[in-house]
Amino acid sequence: MTEAPEYPFRNPSALEPPHEWAELRQGCPVAPIRLASGDRALLLTRYDDVKQVLSDPRFTRQLDAEDAARVTANESGGVFGSGGNLTGENHRAWRQLVGRAFTARRVTAMRPRIQAMAEQLVERMVATGAPADLVSAVGFPLPVWAICDLLGVPDSDRSRFAYWSDTMLSMTRFGQDEIDAAQAEFDAYLIALVEAKRAEPGDDLISELLSIVEGLDGRLTEQLMLGTAKGLLVAGHETTANMIGKMVSMLLADRARWEALVADRTLIRPAVEEVLRFDANPGFGMPRYLTEEVEVAGETLPKGTTVICSMASANRDERQFEGAGEMRLDRSPNPHVAFGVGPHSCIGQALARTELQTVLEVLLDRLPTLEPAVPVGELRRREGLIVGGLERVPVRW
Repeated sequence: MTEAPEYPFRNPSALEPPHEWAELRQGCPVAPIRLASGDRALLLTRYDDVKQVLSDPRFTRQLDAEDAARVTANESGGVFGSGGNLTGENHRAWRQLVGRAFTARRVTAMRPRIQAMAEQLVERMVATGAPADLVSAVGFPLPVWAICDLLGVPDSDRSRFAYWSDTMLSMTRFGQDEIDAAQAEFDAYLIALVEAKRAEPGDDLISELLSIVEGLDGRLTEQLMLGTAKGLLVAGHETTANMIGKMVSMLLADRARWEALVADRTLIRPAVEEVLRFDANPGFGMPRYLTEEVEVAGETLPKGTTVICSMASANRDERQFEGAGEMRLDRSPNPHVAFGVGPHSCIGQALARTELQTVLEVLLDRLPTLEPAVPVGELRRREGLIVGGLERVPVRW
């Protein structure tokens, strides 16, 4: 048997896709791979196959099944490595409940506060002087502020969330003892926060969810709140924080892109969607566990199979996107799958889009002369985490 390649693949550079994506889309759309744990899984790289699997309820998040591939190098930890994921009816009930509280109205109402925070962070970066690291100055502080604002977390506790989030997304970056300790601390913090909101409700998501689920037994309420807060912390903080740095790097990599946005603000929305589609460093992808035999791309996959859906490879599938290897800021329509599809699509995507659009608008208005402070080839990826990002994005203006 041919040795399966190690996954995730290596990128030629921080902003370029692995060459394996195109090769597999062309010749082997259901490919065996070896994960950080040493376990084998199957990788899907084509758009139609990824959409099929993510939309099919027979492909579950039951990654604690005895024969499921272990995603991380750790025994547990990582958002995919725990048996605490809601599935089936419990998951549908959770989506329905959170959907009632996590509305477009709530996100729209947050936009002025997100803009004010983005402006404050950019002004602070300017005052410090160039060159500056956009990741530490703006990319990470803004989303953690937004998600803490949404959940009703006090300002003084925000710095703790970044570390907890990193441990949830570890493949090889943290040891098991570190992960377990951080997650126990995070769970204890959230349980205490829920109790505080129950005693004294505020204008935040946890308080609103508590009012909706009033009357449920305490353990179910606790599970619901932990699942919601963890999901939003990852979706609303870690992925967006990394995406801000990658977005600006992609747009500055070709000066014509940045100049087009400086000249025409109506390009901001489609540009953000194109950046999400074009992202070559998204991280791991979406794992699924097969509860019964299913056919994908003409192959019969047996029950017990673990598949990894590469949304980023799917987003560069030439069968779906004309000129898929080109970044077109005005691309429309743009049915990318960066946020997933189906019942487990990212519940925080409206917030993520709002943050990305807002921070881009603020940067264009305040720093139209923004440019990279190092060659693109010197940018370095964050390693050892499920979510892809850049360690630093040095800029000047």
